Amino acid sequence: VGQQIGSLLLTIPVYIAFAAVMAPIGALVSGLAGLDIPGRRAVAFSGATRNSLVVLPLVLALPASFALAPLVVVTQTLIELLVMVAFVRLIPRLLPEQPVGPRSDA
Repeated sequence: VGQQIGSLLLTIPVYIAFAAVMAPIGALVSGLAGLDIPGRRAVAFSGATRNSLVVLPLVLALPASFALAPLVVVTQTLIELLVMVAFVRLIPRLLPEQPVGPRSDA
């Protein structure tokens, strides 16, 4: 792993870029689908995650020549976790609640 750390570090910007692109795409597509704000936020969040740990058992079964693959999957998961923490703050700014105007019940 130590000899291939440069290759591993090259994957990090790809994961970050994917999340940065998928959040606005999720917001746009869910808006076109007519979803409400909570639904649009959910699509933006879920579009940016790939559930990489689901493939980890498959990656662990690869031959020794792919020894770095499990670490790549775990790195992807760690980046996704950090992105999700950031999205807790960013997604509500990207998709704010609709302002409620004054009521005219009188």
